[in-house]
Amino acid sequence: QELLTRWAEEHRHYHSPAHLLAVLEALDELDAAGEDLGADPRAVRLAAWFHDAVYAADQTADPGQDEADSAELALHLLGDPRLRVPTALVAEVERLVLLTVDHRPAPGDPAGAALSDADLAVLGSSPQGYDGYVEAVRADFAHVADAHWRTGRAAVLQHLLSAEHLYATATGRARWEQPARLNLRRELEALRS
Repeated sequence: QELLTRWAEEHRHYHSPAHLLAVLEALDELDAAGEDLGADPRAVRLAAWFHDAVYAADQTADPGQDEADSAELALHLLGDPRLRVPTALVAEVERLVLLTVDHRPAPGDPAGAALSDADLAVLGSSPQGYDGYVEAVRADFAHVADAHWRTGRAAVLQHLLSAEHLYATATGRARWEQPARLNLRRELEALRS
């Protein structure tokens, strides 16, 4: 209930229950395609629930602070002795949540690859779906002036496009890589025009 309350906070536009559901559905899609979700798939799903559980209303915190705070929340809630969650599982959830800072899992990290790809699946959605995502992210950053938004957003897009691959799983690359790159380039061109 606490997690659902956090995800439904009024100031959230993109990082909302709809995003949480989309990440969980993308994990299901990866699982159904035969992707390895790691030694304990529960960790990936729990990390999805926690990865944006803390999301600052003013978005003025240091980059990665929300993820660090979300990982701390996971440690606190899952570490409650009454829940009897194994210590190793709690530590893995914390690690995976922190991985969503940069979405760059190490080779041989199937759990990290699955969570990262599921979180970025929206980039490979239809043009209309992608535009809705951008609109919601912009609403999350409504306090940022347009000029600063354009500069910052362009930097984010260029960083994403500079990666050899946006997705770490074979399924993610096959399903989302090409449409994601088209969406990112289209948005970047619009920002520059």
